[in-house]
Amino acid sequence: MTKALSVVRSILFFLYMAITVIPWGATVCICAPFLTADQIYTWCINWVALAHHGSGWICGVRKRVIGLENVPSAQDAKGAVILASKHQSTWETFAFPVVMPHPLAYVFKKELLYVPFFGWAMARMDMIHIDRSKRAEAWNKVAAQGKRLSGLGKWVIMFPEGTRSARGSKGTYKSGATRLAIANGVPVVPIAVDSARCWPRKSFWLKPGVVTISIGKPISPVGREPEEMMREIEDWIEAEMRRLDPEAYVQPQA
Repeated sequence: MTKALSVVRSILFFLYMAITVIPWGATVCICAPFLTADQIYTWCINWVALAHHGSGWICGVRKRVIGLENVPSAQDAKGAVILASKHQSTWETFAFPVVMPHPLAYVFKKELLYVPFFGWAMARMDMIHIDRSKRAEAWNKVAAQGKRLSGLGKWVIMFPEGTRSARGSKGTYKSGATRLAIANGVPVVPIAVDSARCWPRKSFWLKPGVVTISIGKPISPVGREPEEMMREIEDWIEAEMRRLDPEAYVQPQA
């Protein structure tokens, strides 16, 4: 496929998302006072799934999932975990709710709430939006809301690097996910995803191909310290990234 055709397909994909998000977001905002939190989640995730599948139908981005057996099944109502994922692209934020068998609660920056229709609908969902400029306040909110959401059977998902990293690079892994895990006695599931090979950060050009989501074994918080536990998670994710996308890592690991 030529680059020009990929660009045309990418434009069609973003038009598709823009057109579908308007009625979806407007409906959520209007109906939210009359819906339960679970109903709002289901309605919103239906659009997320639509956007996710659209990247495949329109742009040829397909997914491969390995290690799904490492997370509790949909029937295990008490199987609380925290997901800690590599973050390279917007793609995985759409893919994870489709892949995972439990409802998810993202920790995300509050600025996303101001995005027309999409952000307005997100504001109605029972998730954790934080002001990253106020670190102590942000952590207190994550700790309180994370414990409550885990008790409701939702899986809190966090991106330890804090923002999207370029293909072949690594950000600074922060220990928020492990602090939350230790505080609540909940294991952390590390996830590697090589989405930048098809949808790089800060890019509107999607390239056809296969994105792999690799889910690691749960890591127990018992007897652990946050920073030491996060180092184990970081080591697993970064080693797995090199296995999934070796051509992106031309320099030896530091």
